[in-house]
Amino acid sequence: MALLSSAPASLCLLRLSAIGDCCHAIALVQAIQRQWPDTRITWITGKIEAKLLQLVPGVEIIVFDKAAGMGAYLDLWKQLRGRKFDVLLHMQAALRASIASLGIRATHKLGFDRQRAKDGQWLFTNHQVTATGEHVVDGFMAFGQALGLTDVKPRWSLTAPEEAQRWAQTYAQQQPLLLICPAASKAYKNWTAEGYAALADHAHHLGIKVILIGSPARQERELAASIEQLTHNIAHNLVGNTSLPQLLALIEVARLVVAPDTGPTHMATLMGTPVLGLYAHHNPKRTGPYYCRDYVVSAYDEALLAENGKTAEQLPWRTRVKDANAMQRIGIDQVTAQFDRIIHDFNLLQEPS
Repeated sequence: MALLSSAPASLCLLRLSAIGDCCHAIALVQAIQRQWPDTRITWITGKIEAKLLQLVPGVEIIVFDKAAGMGAYLDLWKQLRGRKFDVLLHMQAALRASIASLGIRATHKLGFDRQRAKDGQWLFTNHQVTATGEHVVDGFMAFGQALGLTDVKPRWSLTAPEEAQRWAQTYAQQQPLLLICPAASKAYKNWTAEGYAALADHAHHLGIKVILIGSPARQERELAASIEQLTHNIAHNLVGNTSLPQLLALIEVARLVVAPDTGPTHMATLMGTPVLGLYAHHNPKRTGPYYCRDYVVSAYDEALLAENGKTAEQLPWRTRVKDANAMQRIGIDQVTAQFDRIIHDFNLLQEPS
């Protein structure tokens, strides 16, 4: 039975990180906006994530800067003093977020059920949402179903700012365009420089232009530099040289994104760009690119069995492979085979009609 029989006047969504999960949650926000266009939506999120989420129309963004320590909580609670929401969607099962929720007054506080909650999140909510589906997106959309949304099919619609679109046009002329995001924020999720270089060579032979993308983090810059030392077929290295809006606009004009389990993977889903994901540490059925899970190159099941002697079905939903070398189980032949398949299936070498 749905929690609400009519539209709430105000709703607060608490999801502090990360970029990919915030991309997932945009689908829920836009589903709420479609059914209840007059509901005032406030989203509490991290400092970096806010740069992307501020592009979502009709949503008030409040920044929680975790780098400020206890000051982040005090600042948040000060901003919310005197406010009360009809609904809080507590969509981050982490103690940091639960502590933040103590300063959010709401009649209905929804969180994950015991199967997907952690760090005692259920102690901070008064309604537990039972997820349907294996993917994180499906779990998020279950919050909407619990509220009373009638259409909880995930759909995304976002437009990059005009300035970012103009910037991306320089690269949009270099088609067909492949973006390789070689690194995730956690280095153990990265594939090898040799593998990425071989993929760039393979793409070049098909007439595809290759651009490297990523954040300014040192390990991301170093991996990109290593790739460039192994191949002459990188048209541009933009790692650390794009804002989030620019990256969003660039992803929109690209034909394909190749990446491990990291934010640009899900930014591509947001913009409707095909993705070839590389996975070994997290189950791609749970965290893979939502529309392109069939094209993932995954060593997860193999690495999981080697590490635990059990399959994903026999282990908890969040189980992560801990082997730091798990991504090296992925071979270049596997990647080029899936690369050729996604190129063919999406007609990515053809000029758009």
